[in-house]
Amino acid sequence: LAHFYKKLVTEFILLGLSSSRELQLFLFFIFSVFYGAAVLGNSLIILTVITDSRLHSPMYFLLSNLSFIDVCQATFATPKMISDFLSEHKTITFKGCMSQIFFLHVFGGSEMVLLVAMAYDRYIAICKPLHYMTIMSRRACTVLVGVSWAIGILHSASHLVFTIDLPFCGPNKVDNFFCDLPLVIKLACLDTYVLEILVLTNSGLLSLICFLLLLISYTIILATVHRQASGGTSRALSTLSAHITVVVLFFGPLIFIYIWPFESFTIDKFISVFFTVFTPLLNPMIYTLRNKDVKEAMKKLRNQHVGSKEAC
Repeated sequence: LAHFYKKLVTEFILLGLSSSRELQLFLFFIFSVFYGAAVLGNSLIILTVITDSRLHSPMYFLLSNLSFIDVCQATFATPKMISDFLSEHKTITFKGCMSQIFFLHVFGGSEMVLLVAMAYDRYIAICKPLHYMTIMSRRACTVLVGVSWAIGILHSASHLVFTIDLPFCGPNKVDNFFCDLPLVIKLACLDTYVLEILVLTNSGLLSLICFLLLLISYTIILATVHRQASGGTSRALSTLSAHITVVVLFFGPLIFIYIWPFESFTIDKFISVFFTVFTPLLNPMIYTLRNKDVKEAMKKLRNQHVGSKEAC
């Protein structure tokens, strides 16, 4: 019977950010610019790290992987949202909806764990500098990135395994611009209280563990930096401030989400936009504007590109 019910819903209707036609056209332009900037900015960081040998270090290897996740995070739902601004019927297939749920939690979970890996990298660099290259070897960095993706995939699969077989027998309107898991679960034709608790526990535990690890790491690092009286202290603080800013911007909205996990607020849509559009754009800005090495490498890359054009 559940299988029959599920077949009744073959697509979901995305209510989007606004019903105003004029506002939708304005948002189409705005989010097209933001999406393009996010993809271009993160792609530029990846290209810069790959091409400049001075950036072939553990910190920049992890940073380039964060940029790759940000490109994925910006792409899983934003292009559809942008195209939906020009469409009268904003629908998504059942498979498309499940795919969005899967990728959202893969990229979100992977980014949380990768931020912990980046904090660990800074901890080793500042607290155990003599052993840095031994501990943070290329193999160790690859393992850290692999673990972040593995945890993200397992985290997402644990959500999807019970969501995909829920009986959807009628209501199919999702009050967002993508398939948000709590909103989709509420459309199922059964009592979803236990499932809601499972979702909250799964995502909440991963977020809490990562946040506590980050809090402990940066507390130890800041205490160590405070005790040091070397010339590299200001440089270390500059790097740390960029990392901490990203952590605050990423986990700050999560705190609000988990305070009222299954209540619908207007601000929920803003938080969704923040995660999928603004965070991928802010990360490259934060890391490049405060990082002298990356800025110099980008200038070098630009000069090489301009020089090759002039030679032609």
